[in-house]
Amino acid sequence: MKEEIKEGMSSLKKGIIATAGTMVAAVGTYVTTQFTNILGIEDESDAPTEMVVPVENNNFNSNENNNSNTNTQNQSVIINIPAQQVAPPTRTIIRETVKEVPAEPKEEVKEEPKEETPMERMARLKREAAERNK
Repeated sequence: MKEEIKEGMSSLKKGIIATAGTMVAAVGTYVTTQFTNILGIEDESDAPTEMVVPVENNNFNSNENNNSNTNTQNQSVIINIPAQQVAPPTRTIIRETVKEVPAEPKEEVKEEPKEETPMERMARLKREAAERNK
């Protein structure tokens, strides 16, 4: 019964600690956000991003298109992609270790003496009295 109460209290303590940790993290996030707003610091995600718009290329080999589109220019879009580096291969060594686990303590079972009959009790008491009187 006491073990069940201890386990219940232990889980209650763990729950309270987890709730307190979550609240501390939430308050820290809120305070950090307020400081960044006061100081005027912008996140990288708020920065404007560049949009790449595809360019129509109307240069065809037909005479009709060449005559009607005399003012078109060849435009090209250059996208620089940084060279990707290949990570060097890693070597993983797996070692098995034997962890010695202590044996669970064995509970000593005390056998309760069986109830004796009044005749047996009288005989036992007489023997004990005789041993004391010797």
